[in-house]
Amino acid sequence: MTAEPRAATRYDSIGRSYQRTRQPDRHIARQIHAALGPARTVINVGAGSGSYEPPGRKVLAIEPSAVMLAQRSRGAAPAVQAIAEALPVGDGSFDAALAILTLQHWSDPDRGLAELRRVAKRTVLLTTDAERINELWLTTDYFPGSARARRPGIQPGRIAEALGGDVTIEPVMVPRDCTDGFGEAYWARPEAYLDSEVRASMSACSLLAPDEIATGVARLAADLASGRWDARYGHLRNLPHYDTGHRLIVSVRER
Repeated sequence: MTAEPRAATRYDSIGRSYQRTRQPDRHIARQIHAALGPARTVINVGAGSGSYEPPGRKVLAIEPSAVMLAQRSRGAAPAVQAIAEALPVGDGSFDAALAILTLQHWSDPDRGLAELRRVAKRTVLLTTDAERINELWLTTDYFPGSARARRPGIQPGRIAEALGGDVTIEPVMVPRDCTDGFGEAYWARPEAYLDSEVRASMSACSLLAPDEIATGVARLAADLASGRWDARYGHLRNLPHYDTGHRLIVSVRER
C-alpha cells in the first residue's frame, strides 16, 4: 500500500484484544452465511482475524491492519494486506463480496462500495442503523459522544442505493449472550462495559475522548451499584435477543 489507511491505523491499536473479546457469534454467523446464497467464492473485505468467514467456500481475505492479520489462525483463508477502496483482484473475480462491520472505517465508502460491485455480483454487508443505535441506553445515558461518530452518508438506505440491483435489508437480532463483543453486544450485560479490555476492542470507544469514556464508565458503575440501571433497563436482562440497529444488506445484480 502506498499510504496507511485509517482503518489499519485504528485496528493496529483496538485489534489487540480481539482474541478474547471478539469471537464470532453463531446466530449472527448463521444469518450471514445464509445471505451468501449459492456463492462458491467469496472475497471478505475488512476481514480482520477471520470472524464469519464461511466454511466450505473458497475465501480470500482483504485486511489493511498488520495486527489483525497476525491474529488469523493457521487454518484461516489466505489473506492479502490491502484496502477496500483498491481491491487487488480483477472484475467479477468472485461470486460474492462480504464486508462485516467495516464500512464505517473506510476512508472513501463510495469508492469501496464501487469496488465490491466491481469484483462480485452479490454483496453481503453487515452495518448499523445510526438512528436505532442512538436510541439505545448505552448512547443516550452513558456515551452520547458516540453518536457523532456515526457517519450519515453510510446508513443502510444510502448503502443499498449505492449497491443497486435486487437489494434487501434485514435486521440482525443480537442475542443476549452474544460472543462477538462489538459496541452494542452487551445490551443486557451492562457490567461488561466496565471492563477496559472489553472496551478496548470496540471501535466506537476508540473515537471517544478519554474523559468521555471515564465519565460514562463512572456513571454506569454508579447506576449499577445503586440499582438505577436495573430499575430502568433491567427488563432487558430477560430478553433472548434485541434489535441493536444492526442490519444485513444483501445486493444481487445480474451481469
